[in-house]
Amino acid sequence: MKLTVRYFAVLRERAGVEAEVLSWDGPAPDVGCLREHLADRTPALGGLLRSASLLVAVNREYAAPGTPLRDGDEIAFLPPVTGG
Repeated sequence: MKLTVRYFAVLRERAGVEAEVLSWDGPAPDVGCLREHLADRTPALGGLLRSASLLVAVNREYAAPGTPLRDGDEIAFLPPVTGG
């Protein structure tokens, strides 16, 4: 299974990339499983990916942690936006 992961704002800065294509072996993950995998793999992203305020979109629609992922999905991680 191939998944395209896109990082925005501070996540992109810490990851050092805007996007990456992951090959996933084994049972299909859900959003929560992917978040944990990426947080464990990239410690600089760990706290941000585990934040309850992080928004996740799958194929440009907001998704909950239990949303199943399928081959070819695009997952975007969007930190909360503050403004003034």
